[in-house]
Amino acid sequence: MATDNTTQDLGQTVADISERVSLLVHEEIELAKAEVTAKVTKLLRGIVIGVAAGIFAVVGLLFLLHGLAWLAWFVLPVGNSSYFWGFFFVAGLLFVLGGLAGFLAAKFFKESTPPVPTMAIDEASKIRKTFSRKKQP
Repeated sequence: MATDNTTQDLGQTVADISERVSLLVHEEIELAKAEVTAKVTKLLRGIVIGVAAGIFAVVGLLFLLHGLAWLAWFVLPVGNSSYFWGFFFVAGLLFVLGGLAGFLAAKFFKESTPPVPTMAIDEASKIRKTFSRKKQP
């Protein structure tokens, strides 16, 4: 009779532990979902604000370049009737800067190497060596 009662108590304890572990795992999953949702929300908010800032910066740059073109026309000794030379001057300057930037970008791309997860590869090889040692008698 005592053995039967002990077995029943043990079974009830195992069932309680199993239920609590299941509840704990479920709560951890819900917490992870909530954290991911919060991080994604912040990330999206940052992306939207960054895009807006980029649009404002591009429009501001266009106005700046337009003003520089008119200033170049005013400063260049080409006369009052040919205002388009200021725009050509600024466009040529932009092409030169773009070519220089493209040359530097190509140089940096050629010098760079693809990223390799060396730490993860080293760790995986250590784990493989550990398991291969344990399997050998």
